[in-house]
This record gives sequence, structure tokens and C-alpha cells, in this order.
Amino acid sequence: MARPRRIVLLRHGESEGNADYTVYEREPDHALRMTGLGHEQAAAAGVRLRELFGEERVSAYVSPYRRTLQTFRDLGLDPARVRVREEPRLREQDWGNWQDREDVRLQKAYRDAYGHFFYRFAQGESGADVYDRVGSFLESLYRSFEAPDHPPNVLLVTHGLTMRLFCMRWFHWSVAEFECLSNPGNGDYRILGLGADGRYRLDRPFERWTTPEPYDLDG
Repeated sequence: MARPRRIVLLRHGESEGNADYTVYEREPDHALRMTGLGHEQAAAAGVRLRELFGEERVSAYVSPYRRTLQTFRDLGLDPARVRVREEPRLREQDWGNWQDREDVRLQKAYRDAYGHFFYRFAQGESGADVYDRVGSFLESLYRSFEAPDHPPNVLLVTHGLTMRLFCMRWFHWSVAEFECLSNPGNGDYRILGLGADGRYRLDRPFERWTTPEPYDLDG
């Protein structure tokens, strides 16, 4: 199995929704564009990634949202060395209907109290739902490694929550560990590097906003 040397997870640049949450009342999440700052963040990430990949080939998977596709374009990777595929399973968590601002505010409060992993937005998804589709994608990714000519680099251009859930699934983190982690910044990335012992390690941790509190087995 030709496992890649590194797997890079990249969050899209700043979107209109990151800059102004009221835009969700007028535009669907998948259609939101990047801001000027978002384009700058993506271009800066591209400089670093082009240096990281060098002359090596890259297998890229991109969420089908406009802001992730724009981010990938702004990276400026050499198309002769990159095999790119649109991957719907790497899309953002489905938040449901965000047109009612007060309902969204209440649902976010419920989610914060209930837990980001288990709470399911009305007409949308829970973190657990996203975890399941990320797991399905990982199975496909593993199978792709069986190709003897698989590129030494994998790049996933996706969303903050999806990045955390990918790592949760890959490293077998607990729900309690996931709940304490913050999203990376826009245009930020994490690298899963293959070590000499055949194991992948994260180049740097996600920031924690609190300390994990595991459930007691006896309640």
C-alpha cells in the first residue's frame, strides 16, 4: 500500500458568513463567497503549501462549497502535479434553515448546552452525522492508497468542524476530547505526517477552549 507521506487539512479562507452572520438569512451556505481577506488567506496558504509539496504530486479533495472551491483555486498549485476531485462528504455541517435569526440564536444556545457532537440542528445535521460521512470518506481514501502510484501528498480543502471530526475519526479521539477543541482559523491547516514507525502524527494540536470532561462509566 502506497500510503502518502503527508495528509494536509486546510480550512477555507474567510467567507461572507464568517464576516457577517446575517448573510445566511439571504444566501444559502453553499453559495457564500470568500471575502477579500479570505482570498488573501488562501493565497498565503498557497505559498506555504507549494513550498511544502515542492515538485511532488498531490491528490486533492475539495468540498463542493463555493468558498472551498475558491480557496483551492487561490492556492495556485501546479495543475500538472495535482489530481483534484470534488468531494461532497467533506462539505460543511448542514445547519438547516438559517433565515430566522432568533431561531438560529436559540438553536446555537441549545447546541452549546447539549454538546456540539450530539446536538442536531432542526432540518440539519449533528456533529455525529458529519462524523459518519467523514468516516465513509476515509474508507474511500484508504482504498485509494492501494494504488501503487498514489501521490505522496493528500490535500483536503474543507471546513473547520469537518477538519476536527476527520482528526477525531483518524486518531480515535473521544467525544469529550472533540468537544473541547476549537476550529482552526480561516486559511489555516494541519498536517498528518507519516513517521518512521508507520504512524501518522499531527504537526500541531488544535487549540482547546476548555478541559475535556469524560463521562463517568458509572454515571
